[in-house]
Amino acid sequence: MFRDMDVKDYYRILGVDKAATAEQIKKAYRKLAVKYHPDKNPGDKAAEDKFKEINEAYEVLSDAEKRKKYDQFGENYKYYEQHGGRPEDFDWSKYGGSRQGQSYSYQGNMEDMFGGEGGEQFSDFFEQLFGSRFSGSQRRQQQKPGRGRDIQATMEVSLEDAYSGATRQVEVNGSRLNIKLKPGLSEGQVIRLKGQGSPGRKGGENGDLLITIQLSAHPQYELRGQDIYTNVAVPLYTAVLGGKLHIPTPGTALNMNIPAGTDSGKIFRLKGKGMPAYDNKGEAGDLYLKSIVHIPTQLSDKEKELFQQLSQLNENGHA
Repeated sequence: MFRDMDVKDYYRILGVDKAATAEQIKKAYRKLAVKYHPDKNPGDKAAEDKFKEINEAYEVLSDAEKRKKYDQFGENYKYYEQHGGRPEDFDWSKYGGSRQGQSYSYQGNMEDMFGGEGGEQFSDFFEQLFGSRFSGSQRRQQQKPGRGRDIQATMEVSLEDAYSGATRQVEVNGSRLNIKLKPGLSEGQVIRLKGQGSPGRKGGENGDLLITIQLSAHPQYELRGQDIYTNVAVPLYTAVLGGKLHIPTPGTALNMNIPAGTDSGKIFRLKGKGMPAYDNKGEAGDLYLKSIVHIPTQLSDKEKELFQQLSQLNENGHA
């Protein structure tokens, strides 16, 4: 005979009202599935059990026929139990899955049916309501080859490595992989490494490794799309007289001609010197340089004297 069991309240499990619409049920399920998914709760048995429970509830409430059967069945069973009836004496045959007049409801030990506690199990309540026909198909599905799960990870990359490319080493499934990062990586970009995810089931193909790129903040450069913005310090004498200036960039440093009379705040645009286009060799954004004229603060007596002479010349010139 079937052992005692608790009637599961699938509406309570999903946190919805009994009159909830199909869309409300789907929305509640998705929210809970994300929260309790095993990938987000590795090693958490309670979360794993909760995940199975909400999947069981959704399996019933998302199907109109199953939901109707569940609503009818639950009320009858609760009434029967509350009035002194024994669970094992309840007439399950009226509610088990059937086809062409044949009953598929199961009256034995569910653990035997699933091969002990190690198998994928639904609750007794679920199995007895919808019959072993469903659980059998689920079990056969588990025995088929299946693709492994994709693994998601985040990798922090400096602006310099995103600009020039780099090689990183990661550990996946106990093995070390060398990943070659091509120039032009952007924030939020996903790199897919095929076959480097979880192993497949029963000889199925492995999942993929999906790495989301996160660019670390840089103290000197600001990236806007493919354009790079930065400030460049210009010595006073170079700003006044003009000359060559050594310009640092995320890649190779440049020598740039600074025209005489360059004012602080002037913007220089170096075309094609910004972030390279990913997978599109030869294309790149621009590099924008904002000149910051550096005023010397520690002058020698001779320098002060010369500046005073320049000031007098300037005054006389405007007299």
